[in-house]
Amino acid sequence: MMMHAFTVNWLSILLGAVAAWLFGGAYYSGLSKIWMAALGKTQEQCQAEFAVKSAAEKALPFVLVFAADIVMGWALYGILIHVGTFSIRAGLISAVAIWFAFVLTTITSNNAFQGRKHTLTLIDSGGWLGAMLIIGAIIGWFGA
Repeated sequence: MMMHAFTVNWLSILLGAVAAWLFGGAYYSGLSKIWMAALGKTQEQCQAEFAVKSAAEKALPFVLVFAADIVMGWALYGILIHVGTFSIRAGLISAVAIWFAFVLTTITSNNAFQGRKHTLTLIDSGGWLGAMLIIGAIIGWFGA
C-alpha cells in the first residue's frame, strides 16, 4: 500500500481557528447570563471564582479552546483531503457530520451523567457547531 504525502494549508487552518475562537467569544458573551444559569451559578459566584485564579489559570481555558480549534481545523483539512474535494459546501457538510457524530454525542452524554441542564448542552454544543462550521467553510474555501 502506498501512502501519499500531502501538504497542509496551515494558513487556512490558522484563519479558521482564529475566526472560530472570535466567534466563541462573541457567542458566549451574548449567552453569558443564560450559560451561567445553566451552570447553576450567579455572576457574582463566577466573578469570585475568577478573582482568586492566577493569570495563567485565567488564560488557560482560552488557550485550550484555540488549540482545540487548530486541531479541529487540521482534522477537517485531513478529511477534505480524503474526500477529495475542497469547497465551502464540502467543508460545511464535513463539519456538521463530525459535530453530530462526535461533539454533540460526547457533550450530551457527559452532561447527562453529570446531571447538567439541557440548556447547557444546547449552548455548548451550539458553540462548537458554530466553530466547526466556520472552520470548515474557511478551509473548504481556501482549498488545498
